[in-house]
Amino acid sequence: MSQSYHPFPHAMSSEDADTDIDSDSESDKYTDMSLDAFSVASSRTSVDVSMRSQSPAPSVFSATSSLRAQAYRQEYGRGLNNYSEVYRLPADDEELDRLDRQHDMFCKAIGKFPPPMPEIMAEDEFEVKAVLDLGCGSGSWIMDIAREFPNATAVAVDLVPMQSTSMPPNCRSEVDDINLGLEHFYGDFNVVHTQLISSGIRDYQGLINHIAHVLRPGGLIDITEFPFYFTGIEKTSICPPAGTFEPPWTPLWMSYANRAVRQRGGDADASLHMHRWVCEHPAFENVVYREFWIPLSPWLKGNDPNSVWWNGIGTTMRDDVKAFMRSGRPLLLGNGLSEEFVDQLENNAVAELDEAITPVYVCIQNVYARKRA
Repeated sequence: MSQSYHPFPHAMSSEDADTDIDSDSESDKYTDMSLDAFSVASSRTSVDVSMRSQSPAPSVFSATSSLRAQAYRQEYGRGLNNYSEVYRLPADDEELDRLDRQHDMFCKAIGKFPPPMPEIMAEDEFEVKAVLDLGCGSGSWIMDIAREFPNATAVAVDLVPMQSTSMPPNCRSEVDDINLGLEHFYGDFNVVHTQLISSGIRDYQGLINHIAHVLRPGGLIDITEFPFYFTGIEKTSICPPAGTFEPPWTPLWMSYANRAVRQRGGDADASLHMHRWVCEHPAFENVVYREFWIPLSPWLKGNDPNSVWWNGIGTTMRDDVKAFMRSGRPLLLGNGLSEEFVDQLENNAVAELDEAITPVYVCIQNVYARKRA
């Protein structure tokens, strides 16, 4: 099943989402896969056991100043995580503020969670419901869920500890690199959520397999990503070749970020394949694909309610993209681009966004499904 939400009727279909899929068959990917869940905690996949949380843990995480110093390092004037060489976006206060605002926008544009979640999280006498947020960022989503389902357990995982001073009592933060595996979570959760983490994931299809084992029978996988490119009004990708320096500037900036993510080992194409990966996985059923076409600035013409509403979303998205470009400086500079080039590219893109004339979209793609009982 696929659904599309956008200001105009031109939209990427679920079939289009897989148009760039490699032709090589991956039918043997799950040949040795077991649907059995395990509850034994394990850190065998970690090269440094000291950096991994000893999950499951009964208490809320407390971030000491010494741990904070261990978790961060400074690069190009921004605070980056000190554990992963793949994920090179900041984890400092400026970035966490951006993610908080982005969370509010996404709640309006795509909803806080998929329709089946209230049913899955309904209380019963058999188990305490549990939710896992992988790559939680600022923690806005998982804390909202913890408040909405106060009798459930909510666990947030990221490369740095959550900084909130108002964490709900049923929520805890764990520091971990999910590229190292999730065996210590197998069989423990009713819902697993990820959002916009593909730039830091080496093997997203493998992550989906881990999530299948982490979920309890009947549980919900909820994954949201974007394809690391922007599109024009016809909803076709704008991916200029390397060395290009001409408008439209915002898609050009994203094309350089796309190449930098790939160079670091991130799975920039994950959103284009995740629908198929979930559909083909034997653990899942009732798979739903949704896409949300969001304007990058308030460029839509007209005063009708639809245009006005999407222009409001576009205004917030513009602020998010401008902040994202500031956050992306370490990624681009670390990939060999000169500071002068990055500065000029960012300035041109910001001016283009502020003019709100060039029609540019980002397609946010979501897949959710149930684990077979």
